[in-house]
This record gives sequence, C-alpha cells and structure tokens, in this order.
Amino acid sequence: MSPSRTHLVLIPSYNPGERVFETVRAARARWAPVWVVVDGSTDGTGEGLAALAANDPGLRVFRQPRNCGKGAALLVGFTEALAQGFTHALTLDSDGQHPSECIPAFMQASAARPEAMVLGVPRFDASAPRIRVLGRRVSNGWTHLETLWGGIEDSLFGLRVYPLEPLVGEMLRRRGMRRFDFDVEAAVRLSWLGVPAVNLPAPVRYFTAAEGGVSHFRYGRDNARLTAMHVRLFFGFLARLPRLIARRRRPR
Repeated sequence: MSPSRTHLVLIPSYNPGERVFETVRAARARWAPVWVVVDGSTDGTGEGLAALAANDPGLRVFRQPRNCGKGAALLVGFTEALAQGFTHALTLDSDGQHPSECIPAFMQASAARPEAMVLGVPRFDASAPRIRVLGRRVSNGWTHLETLWGGIEDSLFGLRVYPLEPLVGEMLRRRGMRRFDFDVEAAVRLSWLGVPAVNLPAPVRYFTAAEGGVSHFRYGRDNARLTAMHVRLFFGFLARLPRLIARRRRPR
C-alpha cells in the first residue's frame, strides 16, 4: 500500500489495554500512514506500540510524558501532520469501537469534498449502554441548535476526517478542546467557520471488560464537562447568530 501524501489516520491512546494492538493493525491493513499519540499511558501499551512501529514504516508513534486528554493528544498529531504537508486526518479511537473497515470510504469521501469534515454517524447494536445513547441525543440536540441545524448528524462520534488547517487554527486560538469535549466543540466550531459536514454511517460495538474493553468515560465528571461546554457554545452561538442567519440566506 502506497502511503498517502495528504490523508493520515491518527489514533489517540491512553491506557487502552491490549485491544489497541488489534486496532492499530486493522487500521494499517487499510491505510498508510497511521500515527498513534500515546497520551501518557502507564499500562505498557506505549512500549508495545513503539515496538510495532520499529518494524513498520507506515506506523509512527508519539509518546507524551503525561496524560493531557484526547484533544491535547490529537493536537500533537494534527500540528505535526500539518507541518509535514498533510491536509486531512482521520481520527480513530484506540479501543476498537470504531470500525477500521470504514477508513477507505471516509477517506474517499474526504478526497471528493476536501473542504468538508466527514463525520461518522453511529449505528448502535445491543452492546451500546442505554445511558450513553440517551446522552448522545441530548448532546446532538444542543449541537443542532448551536449550529442552526448546520448538518452535523452526530456530535460525539470520534470517527471523522478533519481538514487540518482550519481545525488547528481554531485549537491554537483557545484553551479548550483538549479533553473528551474535543469531538463536539471541533464539529461546532468548524461549522461556525463555514466548513460543511458530510455524514456517513458507521457501525459501533461496545466491548465488555471480559472482551478487553476499556472506558475512561466518567458519567458525572464528563457529563458535567460536556454541559459546561454546551453552555459556553450556546453563548458563542448567540454572538454569531446574525452571521449564521445571513449565511443561511445566501443563494447556493
């Protein structure tokens, strides 16, 4: 497989357990290059990933000394990718929930619409916790309002292809977007900039602990963080409302 000069797969990883190796191998079977940012992991997976990369020129591993959050880890990869001339990055979670078989279709959609962000729309099976599904509906409702129904079908699903230049610019201009709240805020702020959304369905599977599943989501802490983020975005939406309305009224 010839490596792409414009699009790469970027995987943030924090104490994901053994399933990360399957995730990375599956991504490499479908794309090159694949980069992994190890966000201060202490479970030994950083060493294992570095060993994989030593024998695979299509895989690169960055190791951060301490855990700073998903968005912060992605920013490390985004910034380096932009500096090396890449224009787009597909983000993929390390825990195996995101289907690697979707990578080629998402990359193809991005190549066809390079100005757009390609957003995964999850198709849940019986493994999805009901509280997570309901929470997602609440977040999606807020996102529809904050973007004047700007085409974002799902606000939280992390399988996406981002155009790097506008996203990195937004992240460097502000202190937020560094932790679990990254996915929502990235989509909303890119929508405010006029970046269109292309939505593609993708199946999702939640793994149990017995299956090697690892989740760092904490319902109280992270839902409080998401709520605070949506309040902040809502006031940002109010300030931008005249421009968003004017954009909607322009002839297409």
